[in-house]
Amino acid sequence: MQTSDFIVVGAGSAGSVVAERLSANGRFSVLVLEAGGSDRRFYVQMPLGYGKTFFDPAVNWNYRTEPDPGLNGNADHWPRGKLLGGSSSINAMVWIRGAAEDYDAWAAAGNPGWAYADLLPLFRQFEDNEAGADQWRGRGGPLHITDNRARIHPLTQRFLKAGIEAGLTLNQDFNGAAQEGVGIYQITTRNGRRMSASRAFLRPAMKRANVRLETHALATKILFDGRRAAGVEYLRNGRAVTALAGREVIVSAGTVATPQLLQLSGIGPAGLLQRFGIPVVHASAHVGENLQDHLGINYTYKASLPTLNQILRPWWGKLLVGTQYLLLRRGPLSMSMNQGGGFFRTDPGQPRPNMQLYFQAFSTVIPRLGERPILSPDPWPGFSIGLSNCRPTSRGSITIRSPDPRDHPRIVANAYSTERDVSEMLAAVKFVRRLASMPALAGIIEAEMLPGPACLTDDELVADFRARSGTVYHPVSTCRMGPDPSRSVVDPRLKVHGLSSLRIVDASIFPDSITGNTNAAAIVTGWKGAQMILEDWQ
Repeated sequence: MQTSDFIVVGAGSAGSVVAERLSANGRFSVLVLEAGGSDRRFYVQMPLGYGKTFFDPAVNWNYRTEPDPGLNGNADHWPRGKLLGGSSSINAMVWIRGAAEDYDAWAAAGNPGWAYADLLPLFRQFEDNEAGADQWRGRGGPLHITDNRARIHPLTQRFLKAGIEAGLTLNQDFNGAAQEGVGIYQITTRNGRRMSASRAFLRPAMKRANVRLETHALATKILFDGRRAAGVEYLRNGRAVTALAGREVIVSAGTVATPQLLQLSGIGPAGLLQRFGIPVVHASAHVGENLQDHLGINYTYKASLPTLNQILRPWWGKLLVGTQYLLLRRGPLSMSMNQGGGFFRTDPGQPRPNMQLYFQAFSTVIPRLGERPILSPDPWPGFSIGLSNCRPTSRGSITIRSPDPRDHPRIVANAYSTERDVSEMLAAVKFVRRLASMPALAGIIEAEMLPGPACLTDDELVADFRARSGTVYHPVSTCRMGPDPSRSVVDPRLKVHGLSSLRIVDASIFPDSITGNTNAAAIVTGWKGAQMILEDWQ
């Protein structure tokens, strides 16, 4: 039976960082358990290849929510990474830290050490930003961030100009002094390859003798000695394996799998556990509750100018961009589909931006089965303006549906379940149309393809976004952090309330969601969490 100082469950965005940090000084042995396999796959490493991973069970958990009344009864597809790097290996790579006010609110809720002033130095420590170091950006760290301003499609400049015409400012750095405005997204790539948490943190750690990685290792239960987490049971190659932890078990399985593992281990709502015959180790009503997610929708237009459709759809175009990528690591395949975007307020009364924009210089109205059709766009020139809400008030839950760890949990998203979320999205889609009506874009638009000009009234717009919206892949907060055990799962040092030697370090601990893409926040959570663990074991 193997014993390590620390067991890290999950080699995703946070877990990869935790493994690297805990092993860096050489004092501690670290076992990393990952349910998926290697990230050394062509379509994982090629940035625009993530369309191929969107439904691929080899690298993707392919979760589905319960049919959602807020989404017109649709069961939403939730891709989550099932490989080294986790969702950082299959995401759209946009690097957004979130607003300073997000983290300040975490600290104000009773979580000292989590204010933006506490986290900014940590971001700067691990970042290697191509745009250069300043008071906001870091340079020289393990995680490379590409500054795309010189590489964008010309249509993206029209989007920026339209945003300024609509009253937004030009923002040179969404991770700088303020978020509001339109600008170019920075992305996590390096030399034309995806810069996942695995590439930046885990693979360097794997070169150390004190790190051991087990892939295809599905954690099935946290083992306890009384109320102390003593180890982990996992399945590998069809057999059960037990690993013991001399110091701590750290769960970094993500917003979906972390509450699932806790519930399977007897930590969660007592009634739920008893229903499935799972002995209650620690009753905690909030395990799996408080689920938050950002919802998005695209408005798509037919253009009079060429877009990426004309180069990514024909065989000769695929050959051209493929050759360009293979030889030079440049071109459309080396980038994200979201080249530009921004943040805006749905009304002036909002204290700060509550909506996010995404500009895509191609369109995918005509679907293709089996993959997200990034590489098979429409046969006519088109582009899309997407948006998502940043701070939704709707809350959902994640609960086990059986005691079998191989069964996906029950995900109840409760999308658009509050009037505030509906009214904010209604105002937001109206703003997208206003943006498209600005001279910089209106002059090249031949037609609105989705939802189309027949969709006019408020009721029609609401019906449309209920039918067409879906997750933008930012679920958080199912094991949220807080000082009060009756309202949270972990304390401000990420220790599970009521138990010892057990921490959660991933996006499930967010007290509330952040303004923007969540991967940067998950990575800084890993860095901060590891820092606190090392402090406690000095």
